[in-house]
Amino acid sequence: MTSSTLKLEPLTLEDAHALSVLWFAAFTDPSMTDVFPNTPGVREWLENSSRDDLTNKPFQKYVKIVDTEAIDSQGRPRLVAFAKWDLAMPEDRGRRWPPWHEDMNGDMAEKFFQILEGNRKRVMGEQKHFYLDTLATHPDYQRRGCGSRLVQWGCDLADAEGVSAYVDASKAGAPLYAKHGFVDHSNPGEEVASMARFVKAD
Repeated sequence: MTSSTLKLEPLTLEDAHALSVLWFAAFTDPSMTDVFPNTPGVREWLENSSRDDLTNKPFQKYVKIVDTEAIDSQGRPRLVAFAKWDLAMPEDRGRRWPPWHEDMNGDMAEKFFQILEGNRKRVMGEQKHFYLDTLATHPDYQRRGCGSRLVQWGCDLADAEGVSAYVDASKAGAPLYAKHGFVDHSNPGEEVASMARFVKAD
């Protein structure tokens, strides 16, 4: 496989199952698996959540990287990375996730996302911005530029609209976002990096 076989495309409804498989391959840290346990029910819940976004929420923009030389079990190019960019402000978006699956610790999930939303509000205030909700790359394709292309896609869109951008990043992932102009605004001791890319003043 070469970089020329990696193509950036819109993600579609037909990708929902592959997205779920990729999610659990990419997010193996306990900070994520405690919130999203890898069970058949949660995998189905995640698929359905993605389908609902793609069908009913035009402000949710999913883009993917596929490897055109690697064919999956459905005879389609392998999904190797994806990003979900949210173009809506939180008050316009509504609830970020559907009701939690019974296999999930709902109280833990609520607390986790309340902290993230609070940090986002603290950093961005009322300023219009696009939010990188999710970025996942399969371990087999890390350090191939997939994540950078998906981040840049959203940054280009934000620049075209003249708005800022925000992401909740892992400390390990923070350098990727820094390369695209995001600055860490986390408070001392926080495990998640609150990173903002403010629109440049004229």
